[in-house]
Amino acid sequence: MKPVLLAIILRQLTCRGSCILALLALALCWSIEARAADKKIVLVAGHPSHGPGDHEFNAGVQLLHDCLRNVPGVTSVFYLNGWPKEARAFDGADTILFFMDGGAGHPIVEDDHLRIIGDLMKKSVGLACVHYAVEVPKDKGGPEFLDWIGGYYEDRWSTNPHWEADIKSLPNHPITRGVKPFRIRDEWYYNIRFRPEMKGVTPILVAKPDDETRQGKSSSPRGPYPHVVAASGREEVLAWAVERPGGGRGFGFTGAHTHRNWGNENFRKIVLNALLWTAHVEVPANGVECALTDEDLKKNLDPKGTGK
Repeated sequence: MKPVLLAIILRQLTCRGSCILALLALALCWSIEARAADKKIVLVAGHPSHGPGDHEFNAGVQLLHDCLRNVPGVTSVFYLNGWPKEARAFDGADTILFFMDGGAGHPIVEDDHLRIIGDLMKKSVGLACVHYAVEVPKDKGGPEFLDWIGGYYEDRWSTNPHWEADIKSLPNHPITRGVKPFRIRDEWYYNIRFRPEMKGVTPILVAKPDDETRQGKSSSPRGPYPHVVAASGREEVLAWAVERPGGGRGFGFTGAHTHRNWGNENFRKIVLNALLWTAHVEVPANGVECALTDEDLKKNLDPKGTGK
């Protein structure tokens, strides 16, 4: 081959190679920029609690994280076993989910955590609390939760029996997209302490406990509570949503004591949709699709022994 012809061929190959590398670099930059523009969802799980299959906070949070992997426009990160040790865990968060033990030992009310979350709420960051995480002391966390998510579980006012909730209808709300009426047994809290006159609060899941459930025989502390019994026949709010004046959004969900309930598509979809909604992400018309198997529900369970 003549030297001149060889030089031309090499020049063309070099040019093509450079072009390919340039295109790959551009694609990588585009991908990085696109991910940087994603809404960030932070999922926080509490320490192991209760017996096997109950309060599986770490497994539940990782399950939600896996379901969010393929949702366009979303990046999720999770932290296990309590309040994140990483100082910058909430940096850039668009919404935060807490799934952990609550009450007087709620990580949100410890140290200066109320201030930290409060500062994020002022920036219109979303907040979702699941199951026990909706309970805070009425004098420390209660006023904040009324503001941030519209309500909270108040000890001796609210009640927490195990019962089968029959969700017969659903409101027209982004959180309910793709969700069908369902029936499922769980430790569904109710008689939640809401804002006066439910101002700004939208009930998402509503069911009617029977009178036996209202006796609180499976509640802790044990019932009956006279004010709960007296409300016989009333429908109770089990999950709700709120839009704060500054643009932030909140969500409360009282179920998920029982880990296997995440296997119910409608149960699971409510929480996944709520994560998108509180992060100001458009919820798909059919909600967040995520297929789970029995094996998926066995992953990442806390080492609690075999139980009774």
